Amino acid sequence: MPSTPSSIPPPAHEVRGLNLDSQTRCLHYHGATDIIAIKMKCCTTYYACKDCHEALAKHPIEVWPQSEWDRPAILCGSCRTELAISAYLHSNSRCPACRAAFNPGCRNHYHFYFAIPQASSDEI
Repeated sequence: MPSTPSSIPPPAHEVRGLNLDSQTRCLHYHGATDIIAIKMKCCTTYYACKDCHEALAKHPIEVWPQSEWDRPAILCGSCRTELAISAYLHSNSRCPACRAAFNPGCRNHYHFYFAIPQASSDEI
């Protein structure tokens, strides 16, 4: 019996990190709103945070250039929706799909993951 697309569950995205919970919180960031994982440009693998990547990967983080911000590289730990980087950066710290709150303090770490132009860093 052939299955229909609606009966096939979406593929699960593996998230790597230390002491992960079901919503991608980790050893380093485990507050109520620390529920995103970031697909690292360097290895196209989701990690809970830069510190988890540093501890587990055998290479440095490579930042996403602005020309690639249309790529899905953010995973909501609440609903598992993948977001394009630009959608995440302009999400007002909420998942556009499920409205779960994201940690607004993550803004302070954008430069570790995304090539943010200096002039517009305050605008994002």
